[in-house]
Amino acid sequence: MNPASTDGDTRRSFLAVEDARRAILDALSPIAGRERVSVRTALGRVLAEDIIAPYNVPAHDNSAMDGYAVRAADLAPGGDTPLVVVGTAYAGRPFSGITGAGQAVRIMTGATIPQGADTIVVQELARREHDTVYIPAGQKPGQNLRHAGEDLAEGGVALAAGTRCGPAELGLIASLGIAEVCVRRRLRVAILSTGDEIASIGQALGPGQVYDSNRYTLYGTLSRLDCELLDLGVIPDRPEALEAAFREAAEAADVIITSGGVSVGEADFIRDMMSRLGEVSFWKLAIKPGRPMAFGRIGNAVLFGLPGNPVAVMVTFYQFVQDALLKLMGVSPLPPADRFPARADFAMRKQAGRVEYLRGRLQRGADGLSVRLAGTQGSGVLRSMSEADCFVVLPADCTGVQPGDTVFVQPFHGLV
Repeated sequence: MNPASTDGDTRRSFLAVEDARRAILDALSPIAGRERVSVRTALGRVLAEDIIAPYNVPAHDNSAMDGYAVRAADLAPGGDTPLVVVGTAYAGRPFSGITGAGQAVRIMTGATIPQGADTIVVQELARREHDTVYIPAGQKPGQNLRHAGEDLAEGGVALAAGTRCGPAELGLIASLGIAEVCVRRRLRVAILSTGDEIASIGQALGPGQVYDSNRYTLYGTLSRLDCELLDLGVIPDRPEALEAAFREAAEAADVIITSGGVSVGEADFIRDMMSRLGEVSFWKLAIKPGRPMAFGRIGNAVLFGLPGNPVAVMVTFYQFVQDALLKLMGVSPLPPADRFPARADFAMRKQAGRVEYLRGRLQRGADGLSVRLAGTQGSGVLRSMSEADCFVVLPADCTGVQPGDTVFVQPFHGLV
């Protein structure tokens, strides 16, 4: 890791958001360690090996629709073609005969195409009278067929290593008759909050204290990523207590995430502790909220020192930490950032030099998509995150927004 310059207090010493994100990802490699798990317990896990299709999917040519299996050569170019229905093909119970000239077979979705037939006519277009079906003109040879191996070819890669298993992936694996898969081990993440002003739930608040919310938002984000969590609680502003917590976390976890203690106050020890026990790559970003965010290592553990304000914790987690964790988990490729334009339904002034993440609420009207701000935008107002469904991302060179301006939004759906 090459530390970014942190000398001085000018904005030139603040690392740009994209530079910080790139520096973090470039410094990380997937963790070692893998295990075999049953398909049902693979939800949220990352494949450590390619899943190879042991046979064609589908295994046979089959019908994509309910209807009639016919021979395209029998169909007249104009008018209806009468065909004699000689049987029925069901999924799992194929028609055992041969479709001869002038014949048709009633067929259900998923049923194997009868021998001799090469075209499926959907039942809504056909007219059935007793044992005769009338096929209208205009049918295309080979229509409504799914060919063997069309979804997956035998020996091909069904799912690549690095895929994170969701419900669709579990179903795909099961469709191949595979009962167990090889996945990367769970990422071990230690979290702790710092500060004498922070109290844990269940304790009486002392003078000037507030209850710790950051460990709970981090618990939620990390649980969704299926990480193995080590919660070290609230650590007071004492160097010896912080050092002991850091050493414990570095021995037990792949990643350490702290909240609070990374600014320049007299009691903000995180950055100094990181420098003494390990290394600090950077700790000041051109971002709002979340300017004081440290990144480095202690031993073999990656450390993220997040700010103390609750909204800043969530912003920095989603903009920097989440993709870093996914890379450590072995996810490849990383999911792209989903951003799209919307019309601003608000006005605000902004100081140039930092990317700003506002909390917004999307609205769709007759004139398109618009976004309004979700409550008070202070970095300590966690309610703004609860009421929002997107970030409004204002670039560093932006100096303000007027109603009707185009802004870019990052939806929470798929992110949080």
